[in-house]
Amino acid sequence: MTIHSAPNQATPQRPPRASAANESPPRQPTLKALARLLPFAKPALPRLIAGAVVGLGAALASLAIPLVLQWVIDGPLRSGDRSLIVWATLGVLGLGAAEAALVFTRRMLVLAPATEVEYALRRGFTERLLNLQVAFHDRWQSGQLLSRMMQDISLIRRWLAFGSILLLINLVTIVVGTALLFRWHWLLGVVFVVCSIPIWGAGFRFEQRYGSLSRSSQDQAGDLATSVEESVHGIRVLKAFGRGGHAMSKFVRQAETLRDTELQKGREVGLLWFWYDLVPVLALGLNLMTGIWLVSRGQLTVGELFAFFAMATALRWPMGSLGFLFSFLIDTRTATDRVFEVFDSQVVIQDPAEPKTITAPRGELAFRGVHFHYPDAREGDTDIINGLDLTLRPGETMALVGATGCGKTTLTTLPSRLYDVTGGSVEIDGVDVRDLRLEELRSLIGVAFEEPVLFSSSVRENVLLGRADLAPGSPEAEAVLREALDVAQAGFATELPDGLDTAVGEEGLSLSGGQRQRLALARVVAAKPAILVLDDPLSALDVDTEALVEAALRRVLANTTALIIAHRPSTVALADRVAVMRDGRIEAVGTHTELLRRSAHYRHLIVSISSPNGSATEEQP
Repeated sequence: MTIHSAPNQATPQRPPRASAANESPPRQPTLKALARLLPFAKPALPRLIAGAVVGLGAALASLAIPLVLQWVIDGPLRSGDRSLIVWATLGVLGLGAAEAALVFTRRMLVLAPATEVEYALRRGFTERLLNLQVAFHDRWQSGQLLSRMMQDISLIRRWLAFGSILLLINLVTIVVGTALLFRWHWLLGVVFVVCSIPIWGAGFRFEQRYGSLSRSSQDQAGDLATSVEESVHGIRVLKAFGRGGHAMSKFVRQAETLRDTELQKGREVGLLWFWYDLVPVLALGLNLMTGIWLVSRGQLTVGELFAFFAMATALRWPMGSLGFLFSFLIDTRTATDRVFEVFDSQVVIQDPAEPKTITAPRGELAFRGVHFHYPDAREGDTDIINGLDLTLRPGETMALVGATGCGKTTLTTLPSRLYDVTGGSVEIDGVDVRDLRLEELRSLIGVAFEEPVLFSSSVRENVLLGRADLAPGSPEAEAVLREALDVAQAGFATELPDGLDTAVGEEGLSLSGGQRQRLALARVVAAKPAILVLDDPLSALDVDTEALVEAALRRVLANTTALIIAHRPSTVALADRVAVMRDGRIEAVGTHTELLRRSAHYRHLIVSISSPNGSATEEQP
């Protein structure tokens, strides 16, 4: 049943889910951004530092080889002393073996701690998502959050274990190796350094251009993940309306945009690699001519020239790798920025500094002067809940009726603090819900939504979700489970392939709408809260099943306070009293008979929900 609003009456809407790609804050300096990882990386730092030290040892071992070669050429080879040649060969072999052993040790030292950092980041990220208010999730695309959770944090782990250490090692190798080049002749060192200047200029340009491309690429990947997720979740709708081609066209446009960005990134990396490959070759050519000239003048020995070129060749990999490592660094900085955008999101709804408690809950629920608008509402918009007053007595069942858009569903989100009121208060037994710990508050209130959400787990786990106090498989848990299924007329669950251990599939889509709704109702019944808030929980049930559920609910609601959004006469019949909601306020409260006698608007609503098609337009004043 749907009651339509009048054409001139604005229907409140939640703010649209925005792409986080359009909300990125100003970029921080790279080192400052990466420093934010330290609290998570602190336990792993000793082994990461040890890995870097061992890696430096491997680099120094490789730089020592040219020194040995110089000694061999200018000494044993010139003198013909074969015994020294053997020892020199063994020395080079030993240095090579030491380098290989140290590289292996470095990998063993850093792999495990980097994985621990990844685990800590993922755990903290998930905890943050669970603590953030619903308003945050209204604004953020799930694909953006998923890409941060999986891709970005994985990238950070690879950087800690591989990129950061190699960048440090290679930079130190370049500095030490370049300094050693001056050992043989200052002119050779000057030629090599001067020729290397374009590399650093190319690196600076690369950092400026690649940073924005990296951010765009990772945000576009998040948008693409959202598009795929929406298509998979909405596959039934797409197929029913024959809109698979439309979804594919949208995906192709986003994928092409991401491809173009990745190609731009590739061009920037390729240009950097061009300089890092070209400049060392030119430097070696100029050094060769300079070295031959110095040898001819007797200012340099053949062994020294050979050692110089061996050292310069050893520096080609560290210098050539800087292009890859700088792009890796910038990608990681971008990933860190994206992850900390979530960590930096303020948790607005949280436990009070000095919480109160309700030791013996009676179940009185009161709305006192409540105002509410969604966080992204525009200035000047009318509040969705606009000065609402309503009190439910302990053990009372109250039906809430009203035209579409009057704020009924929004009202049901306030008692459990899915959203906080923007004015007034919601109270349980005289205590403002904002003064209670969230865990206590949400143990007092059970909510069943019109659109049931089930998780990819068994029927048993879904129904007992709110009973963490019960040991799985215990006789008490099984008794609560059976009772809840009986009340919700969900006996079909025992006939599923694996009975109550049957996995219902993602979001319960392997079940019918009525089956999902009955399991969701069983879940809230099993929680045994002092207050039930039900948003038309029987809308997907057939008439006969609805009658059975209502009869069982009467028993459950006998000692439980309940606020039920009513979209059909049978739901109204469950209530002790009825509240009529209009334009964000309660217009009238009374029994069904009283309201029929004195409220024209209520009579119109009852006629509307009693009509065969279950729909009507709100009467005009």
